[in-house]
Amino acid sequence: MIKVGCCGFPCGFSKYIKEFEVVEVQRTFYDLPRKNTVEKWRESAPEDFEFTLKCWQVITHPCSSPTWRKIKRELANKENYGFFKPTKENFEAWENFADIAKMLKTKIVVFQCHPKFEASKENIENMKNFFNSIERKSMIFAFEPRNKSWTDKIVREICQELELTHCVDIFARDPAYIKNVAYIRLHGKPPGSAMYKYKYKEKDLEWLKDKINDVGKNVKDVYVMFNNIYMRDDALAFKYLLSQQP
Repeated sequence: MIKVGCCGFPCGFSKYIKEFEVVEVQRTFYDLPRKNTVEKWRESAPEDFEFTLKCWQVITHPCSSPTWRKIKRELANKENYGFFKPTKENFEAWENFADIAKMLKTKIVVFQCHPKFEASKENIENMKNFFNSIERKSMIFAFEPRNKSWTDKIVREICQELELTHCVDIFARDPAYIKNVAYIRLHGKPPGSAMYKYKYKEKDLEWLKDKINDVGKNVKDVYVMFNNIYMRDDALAFKYLLSQQP
């Protein structure tokens, strides 16, 4: 099954849930929402509507990241957060995040890494300690490294060992390893610094359809999540294109 959605809500919640069956929640990356807000999301959406979640940044990003400015709560020992450090602070952050995931009946969590998170021995060991220590229950973890040091070989090895699925923008890179489901995040057709401002052309979506059909041959589901300025229009256009295929 191919599931198409957006990274965040490009329109009102009530309108979005009528047009799509899945959304990747971005709010959980910047800071954890209140539980009554999460309950309202789940109760307001159809039973089969799916919330995938972007993991809370305190686990993946160090406190030096400018995105930390959006955290409203007070956090002590900030230096102990980020980069999957197997610390008390990171594990507590995961437990709080996992509570939100449980409330939303989340199946997939996206771990988008900081651009400076390199494939160093220390970082890889931290990942192993972190992921081997937390409970994932029935959730699938999508790992999105963004530093060039993460070669396909390194990604494949770590994903196989930790049972992660490699999250990519498939216009830029093929997944090095897929665990059960493929998770594609589309940031605008590269190359160039204006990627997010890119609006996909019909030929791009045709290429994407063929690519996704090929990737999906040996997996249960493929998630195609748009994350550009025109994500709603592009996602709807891609959904329509898929509906026309035999």
